[in-house]
Amino acid sequence: MESWNFIQRLGLNLDELNLPKINQLHVSSPSGKLLTQQLDLGGFGISRFLLDSKLAEIANKKGVVLLDECRVNNVAFNNNSFTIETTKGEYSSAICVGSWGKKSNLDIKLKRNFTKEKKNTKNYVGVKHHVQYDLQNNLIELHNFKNGYCGISKIENNVCCLCYLTDSENLKKFNGNIQKMEEEILMQNPFLKSIFTSATFIFKEPIAISNITIGTKNSVENNILMLGDSAGNIAPLSGNGMSIAMKSSFVLNALLLNYFEKKISREELESKYATFWKKEFKTRIDFSKLLQKLLKNIRLSNLVIAFLNRSSFLKSKVVKSTHGKPF
Repeated sequence: MESWNFIQRLGLNLDELNLPKINQLHVSSPSGKLLTQQLDLGGFGISRFLLDSKLAEIANKKGVVLLDECRVNNVAFNNNSFTIETTKGEYSSAICVGSWGKKSNLDIKLKRNFTKEKKNTKNYVGVKHHVQYDLQNNLIELHNFKNGYCGISKIENNVCCLCYLTDSENLKKFNGNIQKMEEEILMQNPFLKSIFTSATFIFKEPIAISNITIGTKNSVENNILMLGDSAGNIAPLSGNGMSIAMKSSFVLNALLLNYFEKKISREELESKYATFWKKEFKTRIDFSKLLQKLLKNIRLSNLVIAFLNRSSFLKSKVVKSTHGKPF
């Protein structure tokens, strides 16, 4: 699997956690047409809560100082050094890595291009539930609905992560009422209707994030080296954002070692990282935007799934194009 070896090299024994290993994909159109495909690389199911907790344990053992419940209010770069203003004091650093996700107060502070409102830019809303539902351990399902899609797969403790991305216009139609939108739009897909009416929901309220845009951002901004969603958002239907974050951190680690050993300058560090990011991920993210446009449309998604079902070669090729290689 793309990120499996990398996480194990960090010192996290995934086998001990008995996590579900995913190697089968189901994709449905809004009307219920189904595409099935074996995943060559596959993946594993784990919640961000458990993954972050385990990685924090490893970091603590290695002497890393972690500041919980600490908000970064500003980052400034002057005289080859960063000044980082936080709710727990001010810090100086030779290197600053931004890994704050899809959006942050710092994006506004840094005046990043994607924060400026642009005409015809689609904004999405992401919603996450944790549910108990009878789903095969090795299966990930992606179900399309009007202007959006929903994924479900097993994580630890026999729980499923159920999350979806929808055009913000869908939610506006129901005055921000998530449950009403799910009933009126998502459940038009028969697979989603089955899930939402038979699953046991664990959260009292879902976790939601708004104003998500799909696309690349600058991987180096104001000398800050960006990781994961801070450098670009990939449409979940057509790519693994977590593996992108892990692979970029893997490559950045090697570049930082060269920098601290004075083998490369700061300018070379930034240039090499930006070149790597563009070469490795830009095509995947651009492809995800195209696939997103095709599959969010009810008529087109029915046609695409029907067409791919007729060609196992093309179906396999499309799925493979959304994933990278093991590292």
